[in-house]
Amino acid sequence: SLRLFKAVLLYMPVFCCYSSVPAAPVNVTVTQLRVHSAMVTWNVPQGDTVIGYAISQQRQDGLMQRSIREVNTSSHRCVLWDLDEDTHYSVQVQSIGLHGDSPPSHVVPFRTLERTDHYPAGPAMEGLGMTPHLQTGELLIITTVLLLWAAVIALFCRQYDIIKDNDSSSTKEKAKRPLVQATSSYYNLHRASSSISIIRV
Repeated sequence: SLRLFKAVLLYMPVFCCYSSVPAAPVNVTVTQLRVHSAMVTWNVPQGDTVIGYAISQQRQDGLMQRSIREVNTSSHRCVLWDLDEDTHYSVQVQSIGLHGDSPPSHVVPFRTLERTDHYPAGPAMEGLGMTPHLQTGELLIITTVLLLWAAVIALFCRQYDIIKDNDSSSTKEKAKRPLVQATSSYYNLHRASSSISIIRV
């Protein structure tokens, strides 16, 4: 009985640790498939103390494997980025507990889309904050181009007004010059006639 008591004391910490390890996530699914991204979602059995998650992503040809570990989060979703086009992948999810990680979930295979495939529209696209036709980068480029065009048009209108004002000023000066010449000619002629009249007297 003494040996049994010692054995229980020896293995009790191990039993405690295993009992505090959370269960594997359930209902692991891959949604919002795109050319270079996908979203993984899962659920956690009730009663487990979970402080984070670990996602294992692997290509089926074995060329690349990636692990994503997030702690201090209650989110049940993760976006996988930088995926290759039209490529088969598999993903597994583990729950992170206070005393260790859970066993991995069942393997979920998926394939990314080709560029010719149509993106699914609706709530799935809205969850990623994207639209099927325009993304944030494209909207920024379009806005920048429109602002540049507006600046060019405003500069052109300003230059056109300056040229128009200069043309009108030069036209007015040309219109005034003949009157001045005519007045001076009349004054000279008057002086000449006055001089002639004085000689005759």
